[in-house]
Amino acid sequence: MFWIAWRMLIGNPGKYLGIVMGVAVASFLIAQQASIFCGLMNMTAGQIRDVKGVDIWVCDESVQFISESLPMVDTALNRVRGVPGVKWAVKFYRGIAKARLANGKYQQVIMLGLDEDSYIGAPTELIIGKLTDLSMTDAIIMDDAGYAQLWPNEPYKLGRTIEMNDRRGVLVGVCKASRTFETFPIIYTRFSNAIQYSPGERRTLSYILTKADSSAKISELCALIHKQTGFAAYSHQDFIWKTIEYFLKNTGIPFNFGFVVLLAFIVGAAIAGQTFYLFTVDNIKQFGTLKAMGMTNLKIFLMVMFQSFQVGMIGLGIGLGGAAAFGHFTRGITKLAFLMIWPIPIITLAAVILIIMIASVFSLWRALRVEPAIVFKA
Repeated sequence: MFWIAWRMLIGNPGKYLGIVMGVAVASFLIAQQASIFCGLMNMTAGQIRDVKGVDIWVCDESVQFISESLPMVDTALNRVRGVPGVKWAVKFYRGIAKARLANGKYQQVIMLGLDEDSYIGAPTELIIGKLTDLSMTDAIIMDDAGYAQLWPNEPYKLGRTIEMNDRRGVLVGVCKASRTFETFPIIYTRFSNAIQYSPGERRTLSYILTKADSSAKISELCALIHKQTGFAAYSHQDFIWKTIEYFLKNTGIPFNFGFVVLLAFIVGAAIAGQTFYLFTVDNIKQFGTLKAMGMTNLKIFLMVMFQSFQVGMIGLGIGLGGAAAFGHFTRGITKLAFLMIWPIPIITLAAVILIIMIASVFSLWRALRVEPAIVFKA
């Protein structure tokens, strides 16, 4: 029975390829757009992930995401350190500065100020230079993408200088860093330098990075910090999700990508449904012959479902493979954000199953209603 169904399916190569390509295009667009969406959302919290060894982020209660740093009073640091269960707490600056290059051009940069003693929040992978060189006067470390943006097509060279807020910054290292949503160059320096490089503010403490005692429960310590200090305290993972949630709720990104995915689903269902229906019409006499030979409607149903399953899985494989190849080859030559996480193939599979079910409905309606007598009609 299934062999007959397979032979009927590939008997008309044009329609067979048409159904497969309809499903393939739909699955490709669904997987590709979902992966780009996940890549963008991953970028929004990239700087949080780059800060290693921190359990809790303490900040002003009004902060909604990592880039919206609202400075706290300097005494907040000691208040957090005094909370039972806090092993250590260090200050962290995050702001935007304007850099002036030697050629007179300006470029906005993300300024990260590290604790003077521990360098908590420093980059973990340096391409050139040493982290300890940050102790030098006016020393800064820049991410590799930012270096390429400021000095395109030039080799790494330490000692380059830029001017920020009328003060000199000397490049002592180039590092790897996660891409951010703003795509500005990222500069790491000591906290005291960061507040000098950035526009002057009365309050300069953006975040307090905190480590919990081994005996403390993170969620309970966050609640205790908030209760005793009045500042918001988020676990490392919670702050990541808070940042992502902000972009989900306050930007048009989810709607734009969701609309493309929905359009891909509709187009895929329409192409596959119409082509599969025409395929059934072309083979209506074969179905009539099978019925005349005693085949039941249940077996006809199983044949049609087998045919739709075959084209669905082949189309899914082509679409997912194409999306993965697209992400692999474009990520190295463009700045496209692409992250295919494990739920995406599952979601795409569910969408393809729904598409082939929709496509099968019309075919089944025609195949199950056919009369065996059609075999004898001219």
